[in-house]
Amino acid sequence: MFLLATIILLSYLVGSIPTSIIVSKLTRGIDIRDYGSGNAGGTNVMRVLGWKQGLLVIVLDALKGVLAVIVVARLHYGSMPFANETPFDDFTLIQIIAGIAAVIGHVWTVFAGFRGGKGIATSLGMLLMITTVDMLVAVGVFIVVFSVSRYVSLGSIIAAIAVPLTLIIRENVFNVNIPNYNTLLPFVILVSLLVIFTHRKNVVRLINGNEHKLSFSKKK
Repeated sequence: MFLLATIILLSYLVGSIPTSIIVSKLTRGIDIRDYGSGNAGGTNVMRVLGWKQGLLVIVLDALKGVLAVIVVARLHYGSMPFANETPFDDFTLIQIIAGIAAVIGHVWTVFAGFRGGKGIATSLGMLLMITTVDMLVAVGVFIVVFSVSRYVSLGSIIAAIAVPLTLIIRENVFNVNIPNYNTLLPFVILVSLLVIFTHRKNVVRLINGNEHKLSFSKKK
């Protein structure tokens, strides 16, 4: 149990690294949460500081999810401290737990007063390691929705919904035999709901018609 708790803690701490705040302070000497939408995420960095800094933050945030799944999770060895009743093998289950801990760390970072980002990029990095095909479809959905609407939030929400839908369609319509489908689907739905929850204020702004569209121009 101690080893599992260590993996969860380390994954949370990796996810908690406030990349957007670090980048904004190093490049402009500001706390990004005091500007734009007030969110500590790559989209807000892109809006306030420019696309290069925003893209850097998005990549770094995605890497946090990747590191939790493929590095921190590998600290596990031996048997599980509890009975594994899931169809997943022990290591895959550890990866899922580590990935979720990293996303939680990104959203509620201990290093910045528990005010982090919305978890999109970190979730992307985690899920790309666990369910690659469905995440690639979701990335394509995001690109299409964003290109048409220019709303990052709308693209992110629809992409989050697209992940479990893609799983369902592949398994039940195209008869693809997805390993651990019955357990993977609830897990993906849980992550998608977390992403949608962190975008709840964006949903209200989208409904009211006052959500900000992304501009790639750097504000002076």
